[in-house]
Amino acid sequence: MTAGQIITFLLFAVVAAITPGPSNLILTSTGAKVGLLRGLPCLAGVAGGMSFMMFIVAFGLGNVVLASPTLILILKVGGTGFLLWLAWKIATASYSEAPVEKRPLGFFGAAAFQWISPKSWLVSVSAVSVYLHPVVGAGVAFRQALGFGLLFLLAAAPSCFVWLAFGAGLQRLLSTKRTARIFNIAMGILLAGSVLLFIW
Repeated sequence: MTAGQIITFLLFAVVAAITPGPSNLILTSTGAKVGLLRGLPCLAGVAGGMSFMMFIVAFGLGNVVLASPTLILILKVGGTGFLLWLAWKIATASYSEAPVEKRPLGFFGAAAFQWISPKSWLVSVSAVSVYLHPVVGAGVAFRQALGFGLLFLLAAAPSCFVWLAFGAGLQRLLSTKRTARIFNIAMGILLAGSVLLFIW
């Protein structure tokens, strides 16, 4: 990639990573639930998982999935079902004034989540179709795919951090049962809405 292509791809990656979507809503909810520091593994999982997906799709393995209508249907139905279930769990989460141990979505859960997120697939496929150059040789293809993944990680980590920090900043406002309940319902509705927007 030339310097101009790198800058263009980074701009695309920042816009793709910072715009609302299921992963960013989960980061906001995680930040509000457990704070900034305890939410960092979730952030690392989102950024790392999405970057790994970008690498896999750019390297050509994503074509195997995209060429199979059955796999696409399984991902669509399974992913939609899981995301709607997660939206329900967030919306109906209980609130307690007692200090209880809250378990946020960790690194591996957030990374695995990218594989069922409609936005992650859309971003990866779009990026590869626009920015990938046809290459000859596995070594060159691997380096190009690795470059895609690393550049996306560079853009996604600070972009997604904004959502985690926003959620953490809301912790003080969510100190009552009523405000926490309103926030949880709003996050659940937004997550469900983001899923429906991507599948229609």
